[in-house]
Amino acid sequence: MKSHNHTYHLVDYSPWPLTGSIGAMTITSGMVMWFHKNSTSLYLLGIMIIILTMIQWWRDITREGTYQGKHTLTVTTGLKWGMILFIVSEVLFFVSFFWGFFHSSLAPTIEIGNKWPPNGILTFNPMQIPLLNTMILLSSGITMTWAHHSIMESNHKQGTQALFMTVILGIYFTILQAYEYYESSFTISDSAYGSCFFMATGFHGIHVIIGTTFLSVCLMRHMLHHFSSKHHFGLEAAAWYWHFVDVVWLFLYISIYWWGS
Repeated sequence: MKSHNHTYHLVDYSPWPLTGSIGAMTITSGMVMWFHKNSTSLYLLGIMIIILTMIQWWRDITREGTYQGKHTLTVTTGLKWGMILFIVSEVLFFVSFFWGFFHSSLAPTIEIGNKWPPNGILTFNPMQIPLLNTMILLSSGITMTWAHHSIMESNHKQGTQALFMTVILGIYFTILQAYEYYESSFTISDSAYGSCFFMATGFHGIHVIIGTTFLSVCLMRHMLHHFSSKHHFGLEAAAWYWHFVDVVWLFLYISIYWWGS
């Protein structure tokens, strides 16, 4: 940065966008092989490439922001707008699932028996695991806010405790949702209800796993004292993402589990 007379970050050459693209292509091809040939070797290879790329790409960004001082106020402002626009795109992504759900449920066609849920679909009781998962995510939103405020107040110990609790709650949510899927009496191929249910809740579950990973990285960085009260955008971005995941779940619970059942 000392060789430039501006506050912007000129990104160094990096191989990780290329390896990430190769990993994504390998995962996609591997899923085709998995579905049609019942072979998971290519899919697992793609997962491994993506994980290694993530580790090394995050390592480089951590170096830039924490040790090299390249995340100036101007750069951080750009990162914040990038995260905001990313979350907006995610909102529109989930709007498409809700659109499909309400399109099918408000005017059920004759192919599904002119009723919703369709004939033969035994829905989940919204007062059981779905309600517990709702309480878990709401609680994790509280602990996430606690962690953020602890770091802003330079309280390292409470920040560590709150982040750890948030990660544990995210893992607990994922385990319960996996159990719910295992116990389900219908599949993604069972009428429009099965398709809408598993697409919407499944993609939300993937977002919870991504958010939990995001928070786990923030927890490790926090324990290594990478964050200060004035310089902690990595954790702030994780908090924004986690609150977005919470809000989406509330809409999923109200519309699909409660009203839709």
